[in-house]
Amino acid sequence: MQDIISAVLAEDAVAADFAALDLPESYRGAVILKEEAEMFEGMATKDKDPQKSLHIREVPTPEPGPGEAVIAVMASAINYNTVWSAIFEPLPTFGFLERYARTDDPGAARHDRPYHVLGSDLAGVVLRTGPGVRHWKPGDRVVAHCLSIELRSPDGHDDSMLDPEQRIWGFETNYGGLAELSLVKANQLMPMPAHLTWEEAASSGLVNSTAYRQLVSRNGAQMKQGDVTLIWGAAGGLGSYATQLAVNGGAIPVCVVSGRRKAELVRSMGAELVIDRAEEGYRFWKDATTPDPKEWKRFGSRIRELTGGDDPDIVVEHPGRETFGASVFVARRGGTIVTCASTSGYRHEYDNRYLWMALKRVIGTHFANYREAWAANRLIEKGMVHPTLSKVYPLEAVGTATQDVHRNRHSGKVGVLCLAPEEGLGVRDPELRERHLPAINRFRQD
Repeated sequence: MQDIISAVLAEDAVAADFAALDLPESYRGAVILKEEAEMFEGMATKDKDPQKSLHIREVPTPEPGPGEAVIAVMASAINYNTVWSAIFEPLPTFGFLERYARTDDPGAARHDRPYHVLGSDLAGVVLRTGPGVRHWKPGDRVVAHCLSIELRSPDGHDDSMLDPEQRIWGFETNYGGLAELSLVKANQLMPMPAHLTWEEAASSGLVNSTAYRQLVSRNGAQMKQGDVTLIWGAAGGLGSYATQLAVNGGAIPVCVVSGRRKAELVRSMGAELVIDRAEEGYRFWKDATTPDPKEWKRFGSRIRELTGGDDPDIVVEHPGRETFGASVFVARRGGTIVTCASTSGYRHEYDNRYLWMALKRVIGTHFANYREAWAANRLIEKGMVHPTLSKVYPLEAVGTATQDVHRNRHSGKVGVLCLAPEEGLGVRDPELRERHLPAINRFRQD
């Protein structure tokens, strides 16, 4: 493994040098174990601790099959699907691996193991490519998006997210990015932005692409200039990218945060209209089973106060159960609620009168298709959207990093160093970096 690190850090290493490296028989990865899938049985979600379920283990190195690549992972990041996997909710991910193994994909059986290497982001270097890979070669610096598809059905050829065999790499497949090596389909790879460090480049793939599809794409809200856009968790992983896209696209973001520091962060990104839930004390549920429409109305009045009387054209939803009723209520007549997750609970409750009688729409989105992921990455490459990395942990502390996200102790994204020996490495365009350094480091002040 040290030979791989040395080659990556060398200034003069070329493709032949990487191709000549021996792949190690095994590597360290952040895994959950099938034998522990019931370890949190009967516990409340908030009490489940990823530090107890995530382990750093040596796992055998897979050989790349047709259309695949093995990547030396320099850095990765924590996403909420890592939290779900580590607390075995809504169900253990080993069922995903078992179903994948039963497909007719020749390499799928390798994914059904008693361990699951997690992680749906990476920045690193191509080490090996399988048969049929033409666009990438050993030594290429890459980031990966997490869409794994087969495209053997016609359904996915207009929008690859509609492929019946669509999976999220590192969540519904094995050999994810929270590890020293990773196995990906080569069509998941995209160029690493040259002005970023490994840990910065690794932090954007999943959330930036997801926000792009939610807001910008024809498959999402198709945001336009002047759209009032309500963004829940605007200083979080997904919300921090949604906020940048809204500001860049000429929309009018209304950013919902929890705490003064997070309010300062979204204002520093150019958002002027901010609601601090912690300060204003919104409670959308009277108890565990009873919504509070009076709070929906109070929240809607606050939005109108900020916007000069306008209701949101678009609501960027991802908290789910806690906020969904309020989201449906406050959206304008004919407005759009676009949802991609349910971090506070999957069973939503809302008053359907405010949906059907006001001709509102609910759109479900899930990550992004190939074109959307590349478009989102291009914005990072051009310095038009910036990483929102706030903290970086070593691979050994991945459980703590995941617990931080589970407890919402973080702003922006939480990164993980894998093979990178320290932070700050990997930059190849210092001039572009210097121009955007304050924005790149904005969230690092935490």
